[in-house]
Amino acid sequence: MPHPAVDTWCIEMVTSPAALPAFEAALEPLADALATSEIEEGPDQGGWRIEAVCREAPDPVQVATRLAVAAAAAGVPDPAIRITRLSPRDWVRENLTSFPPIAVGRFFIHGSHFEGRTPATRLPLLIDAGTAFGSGEHQSTRGCLAALDRLARQRRVRRPLDMGCGSGILALAIARAWRVPVVAADIDPDAVVVTAFNARGNGLKGLVRAMEGDGFKARAVRAAGPYDLIVANILARPLARMAHRLCASLRPGGTVILSGLLVRQERQILAAFRPQGLRLEHRVVIEPWITLVLRAAAEEINKKC
Repeated sequence: MPHPAVDTWCIEMVTSPAALPAFEAALEPLADALATSEIEEGPDQGGWRIEAVCREAPDPVQVATRLAVAAAAAGVPDPAIRITRLSPRDWVRENLTSFPPIAVGRFFIHGSHFEGRTPATRLPLLIDAGTAFGSGEHQSTRGCLAALDRLARQRRVRRPLDMGCGSGILALAIARAWRVPVVAADIDPDAVVVTAFNARGNGLKGLVRAMEGDGFKARAVRAAGPYDLIVANILARPLARMAHRLCASLRPGGTVILSGLLVRQERQILAAFRPQGLRLEHRVVIEPWITLVLRAAAEEINKKC
């Protein structure tokens, strides 16, 4: 059955690489689809364009307020914003077809519209674009998936945590790769619902436990630990702030995968986590984003935490 054509709106702005994560986080709750692209020509060369597509007309005051708060947090001026109404189109069909399957290592991410077969050597993950919170498109998510695929070839994981789970894609990948129970936690109740929904859709309901909580302060998160793998695809500042609590929830010799980081923020994150007894083991770079894999030696984490 064809989908009806509908009007859509686009919120467009340009920012620097350093402020990109803050503005993405501010626009994501308002958007049905979010796209970023590097500007290689023109007066804004070296910057990044953000386009947030909405199926309902956005409130200009709400948009301006959210972006002003993000600008203050990032230490940059308020951005120039353009909100335009797009011509009627079959948005649902275009949105689905604009997200073809993605292969990252052994992981094969696809939407429910995909009618092909998963390659025999791949691990399938069903994630529909439009459930928000991450469908595998973003470089930081792909970096985490690549890091998980590499780690799965090296060592066994028995008690993993996906902190800030969003759509649950990383928790699903962990459950698929190691076939072990995964704790998936997020401060956003909608993310918890989406994660549980995606776990059922992937036949992993019994392995993925989605819970709401304020990071490592949440009693349920602490009670389920300590963990031998913690994945956190968030942003640099909150990651740096949670360094000590994360370390306290990690088992001796455990592994940490950190993302949501720009390449230039690597030093900031390592400065926060190395004093906790973690050492850099591997990095995945998908410009301008970076994913860091750190590991704690048993004697170091016992001493530091």
